[in-house]
Amino acid sequence: MKLLRKILKPIPFKLKKFPYLEAGEGKFLSGRYSRVREFFLVVKIAVEFIKGFRAFHFLGPGVTFFGSARFSEDHPYYDLARKTAQLFSQAGYVIITGGGPGIMEAANRGAYEIKGPTVGANIKLPIEQKPNIYLDKFVTFKYFFVRKVILVKYSMAFIVMPGGYGTMDEFFEALTLIQTGKLYKFPVILMGKEYWAPMIEWLQNTMVNNGTISQEDIDYFTLTDDPTVALSKTKEASTLLGVTPEALSQFRLSQL
Repeated sequence: MKLLRKILKPIPFKLKKFPYLEAGEGKFLSGRYSRVREFFLVVKIAVEFIKGFRAFHFLGPGVTFFGSARFSEDHPYYDLARKTAQLFSQAGYVIITGGGPGIMEAANRGAYEIKGPTVGANIKLPIEQKPNIYLDKFVTFKYFFVRKVILVKYSMAFIVMPGGYGTMDEFFEALTLIQTGKLYKFPVILMGKEYWAPMIEWLQNTMVNNGTISQEDIDYFTLTDDPTVALSKTKEASTLLGVTPEALSQFRLSQL
């Protein structure tokens, strides 16, 4: 009984309830709850991880595309993502995205148009993000951090197209995991030279010059506008890991 009273002991304070607290991280990250409630939140998160693992486990070698959801289909970056995804799909890679519009749609569409496997890890947002129509399979997550783990876990390369806060978050998280030895040095490909040039300059002239990153850390990513360069880097890494062109060619959409 004493232990039970300790577990059920009220928390010292509660935050005022706001609408954004109703879903995913809004509830989980908004401060402390009772121990019982936090236990069940952890269970919900574990269930979401399992849902993602089950959906993506048998996909085959994948490449994840990151980028803005705000680009329309007549934008040059949309077209670049679409063509790049087609090239990767032809090589046998599964095209993985966040499942939404913009760059995500473009990449899924590129694979879909040549009947290549294309999947999405969609996210539930206050402003609802609907899965795009070019997905063979998708899972909708409540928690951003669960979704990001899935996108990283099942990818052999990361194609980072122009984007906003979310894209920057995904880009730097991949680099951080590689830098700290938590992730194999999978290719991280920045596409859109003109868009990323000011950031590269800042990394070089501010971060490297101040010693917050090393010059070697800059080598963890490749900047290019050429889809063939991106594919070449990815194939090189895949081969080192034992994923041969023959293994890629044997993958079939029916496995989804």
